[in-house]
Amino acid sequence: MNGAESLVRTLLKSGVDTCFANPGTSEMHFVGALDRIPGMHCVLGLQENVVTGMADGYYRIAGKPACTLLHCGPGLANGMANLHNARRARAGIVNIVGDQATYHRPLDAPLTADTEGMARTVSHWVRTCSNAGDVGRDAAAAVQAASALSGQIATLILPADSSWNTGGVVAEPLSVPPPPPVDPHAVTTAARILHSQKNVLILIADQATLAPSQHLAWRVAEATGADLMGSYTNGHLQRGRGRIPLPRVPYVVDAAVAALDKYEHIILVNAEPPVGFFAYPNRPSALYRPDSQFHVLSRPDQDSEAALQALVDEIGAPETAIPDPGPLPDAGTGAPTPEGLAQTLAALMPEGAIISNESISFGGYLEHFTYAAPAHDWLNLGGGAIGDGLPVATGAAVASRGERRVISLQADGSAMYSLQSLWTQAREQLPCTTILLNNRRYNILIGEYANVGAEPGPTAMGMLDLSRPDLDWVKMANGMGVEAARATTLEQCADLMRQSFNQAGPFLIDLII
Repeated sequence: MNGAESLVRTLLKSGVDTCFANPGTSEMHFVGALDRIPGMHCVLGLQENVVTGMADGYYRIAGKPACTLLHCGPGLANGMANLHNARRARAGIVNIVGDQATYHRPLDAPLTADTEGMARTVSHWVRTCSNAGDVGRDAAAAVQAASALSGQIATLILPADSSWNTGGVVAEPLSVPPPPPVDPHAVTTAARILHSQKNVLILIADQATLAPSQHLAWRVAEATGADLMGSYTNGHLQRGRGRIPLPRVPYVVDAAVAALDKYEHIILVNAEPPVGFFAYPNRPSALYRPDSQFHVLSRPDQDSEAALQALVDEIGAPETAIPDPGPLPDAGTGAPTPEGLAQTLAALMPEGAIISNESISFGGYLEHFTYAAPAHDWLNLGGGAIGDGLPVATGAAVASRGERRVISLQADGSAMYSLQSLWTQAREQLPCTTILLNNRRYNILIGEYANVGAEPGPTAMGMLDLSRPDLDWVKMANGMGVEAARATTLEQCADLMRQSFNQAGPFLIDLII
C-alpha cells in the first residue's frame, strides 16, 4: 500500500466521504488512489477558491468535514480567501495540499513555496507528512482536528514521494475531544445579571443560532425580559416559521450603534463583542456603548446548547411558544426593490430550502420579510472576503444530496470571483437557483466610499463600475451548462423561480436591479 492509498482509506474510515478537488501533478497518486478505492464522492471545482468554498458550504449543512485536494502552495493560495471565510464561519475542513517531493524541494523548482507558512494563516492545525508510513496517522489527526464542535481548518501537506512510496498504514479513527465544559460560575453570573439588571442583551452566534439553542435562548429572554440578537457574521442560521424571528446586529456602523445603544449588559453566547467591519473617520470601531459590561456564558469553542440549558435550569425559565411571525407575504410586483425581492423569496421558497446570501447592498430587507417563510437554513458570508456565495451554495447542495433546493442571493460583482461554481452545479446536476442581482457595479463599495468621507470622481467610479462592457450573465451561465433567463420585473422573477424549483438541475435568474 502506498501513502496515498492509506490516506484515502483512513479518510473514509474516519467518516470523510466527500472530496472537493482541483488536483495537479504532485497529487496524481492521490487521484489514482481515489480511482481505485470506492466510497469517496469526488467533486471537481475549476478554481481552488471554488473548492474551498464548496467545502465550507458542505460542512455548514452536513455538520461534518469534507476534504479538499489542492495543488501545492499556489493552489492553496488560490483557495485562501474562502478558507478565511470558512475559518470565520467556524467550518471544519480537511485540506490535502500536495507539495514537491522531499528530495526535489531543495532544488527550488518553480512551484516550490512556503506552503506550510501560508497554511498557518488560515488553519487551526497544520502538519507536513514526509513519510508514507505516517500518512494514515496524520490524516486521522487532521480529521480529528477538523471535527471539533467549533469546526476547524486542518491542513495536511503531502509531499509527492510520501504519496507514491510504499509502506502506507491505514489508521483507526481518533475520537474527537469534547468541548471544554461550561463554567458553572458563568451560568450563575448570567442568571444574576438577568434577574437584577435592566437593558440586558443576549447576543448569540455560531451553533447558538441553530434551532435548539435559539429556543433555549428565547425561553431565557421571555422569562427575564432581556432582548435577543444574533451577531452579524453568523455563518449559519436556522430561520422561518417555527424558529425565532432573530434580528442581527446591523452591518452599517451608525445603525449598529443605534441598535446596541440601550444595552448596559451583554451576555455573550458563543459570540464576540460586536465591532465594525472597518474603521471610519469620526465613527467608533466598537459598536456597543463605552460603559457596556460583557458577561461570557459560553465561548465559541463551547457547547452553546449545554450552556443555555444550564441557564434555563438556573433561572427556571418555563417552556414558551415560538412567536407567530404572521401571514406569509404575497410575492412582490413591479420593478425590483429590496422589499419586493424579500417578499417574493418568502412567498415562494420551498420548505427546507437553503439560502446562500451574498447580497449586502440589496439584501437589507431579506431577514425581516422572511421570518414568516417556511423553515429554512440561511448561510451568510462569514469572513467578509467576497466570492463565497456560489461555492457555499454548491457545497451545501452536495451536502443535502440533492434533496433540498438551494437559493443563492448573489451580487454580480462578487459572483465574478467564483462563477466557475456554476459549472460544478451543472456537472453534478445540483438543485441550485441563483438569483443574480445585477446592478453592473460594486454597489457596496460605492457606499463604503461615502462612509470614509471621500468624494468619488470619474476615475474612482470607473473602478467601481462593471459596465463597458456589460457582463452577460445569461450567456455566461449557458456557457457553464446552466439554464438561465433575464428578469426585469418581480413578476418575471417569480415565474422563473417557480420554474426553477420544479426542475432537478441548476438555474440562474439574471435580475436587473
